[in-house]
Amino acid sequence: MKYRKFGNLGWNISEIGFGAWAIGGGWGLNDDSESLKALNKAIDLGVNFIDTAQGYGDGHSEKLIGKVLKERKEEIYVATKIPPVKGFEWPPKNNADINSAFPAKYIVEELEKSLIRLNRDYVDIYQFHTWAAKFNIEDSWFEAMNKLKDEGKIRAIGVSVPDTKPDTVIGAIEKGRIDSVQLIYNIFEQYPNWNILPVCHAHNVGVIVRVPFDEGALTGKYTLETTFPEGDVRRHYFRGNNLKAVVKKVNEIKSYKEKYHKNYSMAELALKFCLSNNTVSSVIPGIRSITQAEINTSVSDGKYLSDDQLKYLEKFEWQKDFWFEEVSNI
Repeated sequence: MKYRKFGNLGWNISEIGFGAWAIGGGWGLNDDSESLKALNKAIDLGVNFIDTAQGYGDGHSEKLIGKVLKERKEEIYVATKIPPVKGFEWPPKNNADINSAFPAKYIVEELEKSLIRLNRDYVDIYQFHTWAAKFNIEDSWFEAMNKLKDEGKIRAIGVSVPDTKPDTVIGAIEKGRIDSVQLIYNIFEQYPNWNILPVCHAHNVGVIVRVPFDEGALTGKYTLETTFPEGDVRRHYFRGNNLKAVVKKVNEIKSYKEKYHKNYSMAELALKFCLSNNTVSSVIPGIRSITQAEINTSVSDGKYLSDDQLKYLEKFEWQKDFWFEEVSNI
């Protein structure tokens, strides 16, 4: 496993982290015993960064992580997220009110619940689970987070930005209020490389990349016949024309891979793409089995794509919003 400096915090973070949404539920059949084995295996293979959220299985993901942390002696960095107050519009409008989404008292109270589930006295990164442009000019959230820092209950302030609006947090970065940003960056979603990633680099802000596989699509495992069971979030994401559109585009990437990167699997190419950007601190593919832990961590070998290869991959850039929109034309 290779490690990278995490922003200006001085932490050495595994460049492949553990994305813990899937172990919370919502991704088909889940087996907690398998999830615990996957967590332990990932740590055995050098993973020292775990990303979760209060909303992953209503705290279930945090509870499973807490069980593992209680047994392990290694230094493990844990990031969790606080969702906005129930009923708040998600994703928020640009002029949303921070005090309606994340009241100061709520920020503090929700952290205490996470600490209990995680079996910890502190979390390394406490992240807002969404963001709006107007939040940048408000002070209440920053004062509440700083108070938690002073009390030793959090070590860093993070923001998990909306899928299609990663640049909304740039104002807070410019003010020096954010230690880390979590965003979508993959072969399709290359937009961050042209706006927020250069800003993070300039301000030495840690960058956590989520959804490197575009909810599994970029692994190349889906076909036009693929179906998802009731209760699986991918059933909604790949609804209607979305699956057809994504399979078509992934097949184009497969053709490229067979020509130029025959020794890579599609999953390896997808992760290599993310890791080849030196602004990225850690990539957090979803992991919920020992096999996934082994495959994803094996990509961390210090070999990255060249600038020319990355330039060529720009032809596959495709910004979309599958959670809220269905493709109309294929």
